[in-house]
This record gives sequence, structure tokens and C-alpha cells, in this order.
Amino acid sequence: MTQKAESDAPARRHGNGAAGAPLVFVCEHASNHIPEKYGNLGLDEAVRESHVAWDPGASAVAHRLAEAFDAPLVESAISRLVYDCNRPPEAPDAMPAKSEIHDIPGNRGLSDAERAARTAEIYAPFRALLAETIAARPLPPALITIHSFTPVYHGRARDVEIGILHDADSRLADAMLESAPRFTPRKVARNAPYGPEHGVTHTLREHALPAGLQNVMIEIRNDLIAGEADQAEMAGTLARWLAHALSRTGHPLRGAPGPAPGKEAACHD
Repeated sequence: MTQKAESDAPARRHGNGAAGAPLVFVCEHASNHIPEKYGNLGLDEAVRESHVAWDPGASAVAHRLAEAFDAPLVESAISRLVYDCNRPPEAPDAMPAKSEIHDIPGNRGLSDAERAARTAEIYAPFRALLAETIAARPLPPALITIHSFTPVYHGRARDVEIGILHDADSRLADAMLESAPRFTPRKVARNAPYGPEHGVTHTLREHALPAGLQNVMIEIRNDLIAGEADQAEMAGTLARWLAHALSRTGHPLRGAPGPAPGKEAACHD
């Protein structure tokens, strides 16, 4: 089902921006909403509801994690096909003319002025809201971005189930990868199914690396979080796993997270 936005506001924040745990969660591909003025970018409903337009299940998991840790969540409220908030304005795939096997007619031949207008309308407010949220934390926060990926890409099946991605700072990713077998039986891999060489760590580079903030990008295969029960179970697993990893890195998180709403996952010792 298409996720409808209440308005065409480009970004939204959930949770208390100045209290709670020293964490900030991000979901850059939370919505497949395309404002009316873009005419659905020339796409049919099937494409607009598919993974090329957003990250199915990612927002639901991110919301549960933010609630479990009493931390804020910043998410884009516009489809990544209009502007991908995990890309800088100069990146061709910030406004892709093609995504996987799908042509995006509404992005074909965009002028410099049209690209600049989308950057100002969508990316700049998202970037500002995230920067403001990070700055408002009482202690330097860890930055955690939540994504999902399709099980089949360009006709090839992906066997990785959870990707732990990082850029130059691998502290939190290393701690998560080291402890993965304690928390999940899923196949976990470093910088998969994408890595920094594919341009997917922009948010980490922009908001975490310059300030020395611990950070990680978590990619979840979207068939594992297709329903509410699976989303709750994954959020419970990630909450326990993140809390453990952060404790290993010396991060100032205190105490265990509350239970993620819904079914809680057990550790796999």
C-alpha cells in the first residue's frame, strides 16, 4: 500500500529532540510519497509502491528503535525518486533517471535549475533538521541509519540478510559484526549488499564523520520486515544488539533499551 504523507513537508522528526538517549536514528527512504506537482514522475502505481521508490519496512523498524531507546528519529517524507536524501546534490542518483530496471520519466533531462529547486525544497530542509537534531542532543550521539533492500536485484538473488555498513569510522560497525552471532541467526555481512564505494554512506559522511560521532548504517532485507510482527521482532533484535555494541565502544549510552513495541526478539547465545 502506498504510504501517504499528510502534507508535502520534506522531512519530519519523531520523538524528543533534546532528551533521552544519546542516539539519533535516521530513515532517509521512509516514504514513497510523490507530491502532486511532480505528476507521479510518469510512473505507474506498481513502480511507485516498489522498493525503487522507498525502503519498505525501514520506517516501521526505525520508529520502534527510536521508541525503545527514547531517541529522536529524522526521516524524509518524500520518495527517494524525487530526491534521495542519502545523496549529495551533485550525485546523478540524487534524482535518478533510471533506478534498477525502471526508467523514471519525470527525472529525465532535468535542468540545473530544476535540480537546484528540488535540492532546496527537499534535501536542504532534511539536512538542516538532521543537523539541528544532532546538535540538540545533551551528549554526542551515535548516528544510526536504517534501510531495507530488495531480495532480488537485477535478477540476482541476494543471500545476505542484514548488512552492517560503515565508511571511514568502523567502530560501531566492528562491534556489531563481532557480536552478531550472539543476537541473530541471520546472515550478516560488512558493507553489503552495498558499500561506501557505491555512494550509500553520504549521511554518515555528512553528519557523523566530521564530528567524530560513532555511526553505522543498517540494511535489512525487506522480506524479513514485511509485516508488523516481523518488524517488531527485528527492532527488538537490533535494539539489544546495538545496546551491546555501543557498550563495547565506550559510548555514553546508559542502561538497556526498553522493549521495542510488539514481539521482542531473544538473544542467540
